Amino acid sequence: MEFAIVDIETTGGSPRGGGITEIAVLIHDGEAIVREWQTLINPQQTIPSYITGLTGIDNAMVRDAPTFEEISKELWELLEDRVFIAHSVNFDFGFIREAFLKIGKDLNSQKLCTVRLSRKVFPGLRSYSLGRICENQKIPILARHRAMGDAKATALLFDRMIKERQDVIFSSLKRNTGEAFLPPHFPLAKFQQIPESCGVYYMLNSKGKVIYVGKALNIRERFKGHFSGQVLPQLKQQLKTEVVDLQWQLTGSEFMALLFETLEIKRLWPMYNSAMKMPKTLWGLFHYQDGSGYYRFQVAKVTKNIRPLESFFSAEEANQFLKTGIETYQLCQKLSGLRKVTCAQIQDQTCLGACKSAETPESYNARVEEFISLIKKSKRDLMLNLPGREAGENVYCYFEGGMLSRYSFLRSDDFPKPEELEVVPKVPETFYILRQFIHQIDLGKMRVFSVS
Repeated sequence: MEFAIVDIETTGGSPRGGGITEIAVLIHDGEAIVREWQTLINPQQTIPSYITGLTGIDNAMVRDAPTFEEISKELWELLEDRVFIAHSVNFDFGFIREAFLKIGKDLNSQKLCTVRLSRKVFPGLRSYSLGRICENQKIPILARHRAMGDAKATALLFDRMIKERQDVIFSSLKRNTGEAFLPPHFPLAKFQQIPESCGVYYMLNSKGKVIYVGKALNIRERFKGHFSGQVLPQLKQQLKTEVVDLQWQLTGSEFMALLFETLEIKRLWPMYNSAMKMPKTLWGLFHYQDGSGYYRFQVAKVTKNIRPLESFFSAEEANQFLKTGIETYQLCQKLSGLRKVTCAQIQDQTCLGACKSAETPESYNARVEEFISLIKKSKRDLMLNLPGREAGENVYCYFEGGMLSRYSFLRSDDFPKPEELEVVPKVPETFYILRQFIHQIDLGKMRVFSVS
């Protein structure tokens, strides 16, 4: 977890009417300050004389300074996914959030206030203004009422508090701001243990029963996402009431996480996972040769009479699969049925000119055949070598007829025999996951065994 310690100078006291004249941000990684950033800002309004008297910032100083919009991207990157800290945090956060809202971005950071923290860590002081608390703690303020001077003093104050009373910092974080999203019976200490890695996670209730299984590239962020935002509010509330523990298994890759999530949902049938249902209507990817000799593709509903190259749950899924193939093999969207005009009209650099006969059918069809060959390989018995959970480890997945049937994590770069891998139940959905990722797998990491 990282913290962004912020201080701003403004033209007045109201975020809606006032403007920001200076911002300073220091990044603290929990151990030390690791980065400093500051800038003057043109507030696009006049700075009152009494503000100039307080801060020393006048209209001439900011006349050629960047506007907030011009520094917004860099500032957003500094604040995003970090805890926002300031002395009287609502003042600084309010101004910055309002400025972001004006350009269409909603800053929704976790927040901590060093005034409130100081009252807990250093109780009994007569005043908790930044000047007084720093004087009490013998922390120098080198440029009072300038953004970097005050931000550095606030950062040094926070550094002292997190090293002396880390428990106060994290308990305040959970109760008052960012980690208040945690379910009432879910301990903060457990949340801090959740890895920021790719894998599958299991939510458990008070009886130790798994009530939800999910996959994520970042398990901690995904868990947090279940209890913040407005997506599926009813499910969010139900999970929040019941979940008391979280378990996880790292997988090393998104592909393996999807496969393992599918297997675990089928094995456990958690009450809050939607049932996996096969659709009644399937869509297919078909191919043919046109009168000019070019191979073409078409997405259409599957019928009994014509067998497709590949089948899909929906037209959208089929089109996305086809688009990935087009990008991988530099094919033509017009010849693939995804565009009516030639690719040159919209300056599509993927197409090498087949749609306007600038590329020969032989040259174009050779790449189409590579694409078709890969589709056919995915239906054979094959083994994939995928990244493991840590350095030096691989996971080997064996697919029979396109469905996962065996896998094992091994510290070996040599393909094992299929019978050396752990057997798992065949689940039809793994066939569709394989098809989704097959384009991304290096052919050197794939071994075809036999035609199913």
